[in-house]
Amino acid sequence: MVVTEQEIRDALRSLGLSGRAVCVHSSLRSFGHVDGGAHAVVSAFLAEGCTLLVPTFSAAFEIEPPVHLRFERNGWDYERAHASTRVRSEGAYATGSAEIDRDMGAIPAAVVSWPGRVRGRHPTDSFAAVGARASELVSGQSPADLCAPLKALARAGGYVLLMGIGLERMTLLHLAEKEAGRELFRRWAKDERGRPAVVEVGGCSEGFGKLEPFLNPITRTAVVGRSTWRLLPAAEAVALAASAIRADPNITHCGVADCERCRDAVAGGPFV
Repeated sequence: MVVTEQEIRDALRSLGLSGRAVCVHSSLRSFGHVDGGAHAVVSAFLAEGCTLLVPTFSAAFEIEPPVHLRFERNGWDYERAHASTRVRSEGAYATGSAEIDRDMGAIPAAVVSWPGRVRGRHPTDSFAAVGARASELVSGQSPADLCAPLKALARAGGYVLLMGIGLERMTLLHLAEKEAGRELFRRWAKDERGRPAVVEVGGCSEGFGKLEPFLNPITRTAVVGRSTWRLLPAAEAVALAASAIRADPNITHCGVADCERCRDAVAGGPFV
């Protein structure tokens, strides 16, 4: 099955997304085959007047925890070696970088290389955007505020669109954790001067699917090619998920008994 750029535009229009700000989490493979690939998907959003926001995480800029920047209840065992298969960057992060984790997917990779895109100042968990409201959404992101683009999205009356993937990859739910009273975890990266610095990051998201019953009433669906899309208004999704987490903190636990991140998140997150 081949999906065209026009079919993607038609789907965006049918969901009422023309001219809207949209945070997309996506699997390009879920479509089957897109004529023009990820470039065609991004072009479809822009042709419909959308501002497209995507996560563009880059673990290459993460460093090991300095002794003086460690926190308790931080989803991290400081006594255990944390092996990484990722190639570490020797330099410090800059917003002009096109570095992005491969598992982010083809559509975020296309956005981060798009002419005129705007990328946040978070060295490991940045967001990037293209479109008329890109600066409005992304400019507030900093190492200390992972969720600034998502807060801006909610204020703008924007949406989250899951394209062929589940709630487990919906970064907005980390904002819901914060709204429910949790501290997000802290990790470490080089600042703009190359010095070790603390950055705010999300935790384990493998249990987020358990929030589905609370979000279903505000979810709209569409099928494009073989890809099932789920659309949620950002502000309402945050409010409903935060309420569910406050009522039952264990609802986000992934179910793995020794998951350090879930254990510490349910307890409220790190002492900072």
